[in-house]
Amino acid sequence: MNSTVRMEGCRPFQGGPSFFSQPLPAIPLPGFPLLTKAIPAGFPSPADDYAEERIDLNNHLIEHKEATFFVKVEGSSMTGFGIHDGDLLVVDRSVQPEDRSVVVAVVDGEFTIKQLCRIPDGILLRAGSQAHSDILINGDQTLAVWGVVRWSIHKVDSCLALSR
Repeated sequence: MNSTVRMEGCRPFQGGPSFFSQPLPAIPLPGFPLLTKAIPAGFPSPADDYAEERIDLNNHLIEHKEATFFVKVEGSSMTGFGIHDGDLLVVDRSVQPEDRSVVVAVVDGEFTIKQLCRIPDGILLRAGSQAHSDILINGDQTLAVWGVVRWSIHKVDSCLALSR
């Protein structure tokens, strides 16, 4: 199964007149706590005084606000690129795709997520799994690059033990 895109729509407004008469909730500080010192993934470092700052993920993940969309991945064809079923992708429609960019493409009217490769024969949309086929764009197909994938966000569950 190829990785496809499900566009998440806006939820309809559920409030009525009583919604506006209720007091407004407290406004939280924007962003999430961020430790000022990076935490090593290898050898542990001695504990320092870690002062907290706040990080706004919008500022970190989104370069072009008006052209950025979040899409959910469905399928497993891009696992070799670290994109998994259920991931949330940050896609920027204003970025020009380069050779080997991971893109959201529309091939013959169907959305797909693949690596865009320019080859002598034309454009190859490369899957990130050997279990899935690449797509060679030929004269009989239409291709539109909908946007460039900038980030993939996924939950880290349990990891498989590495064999050494």
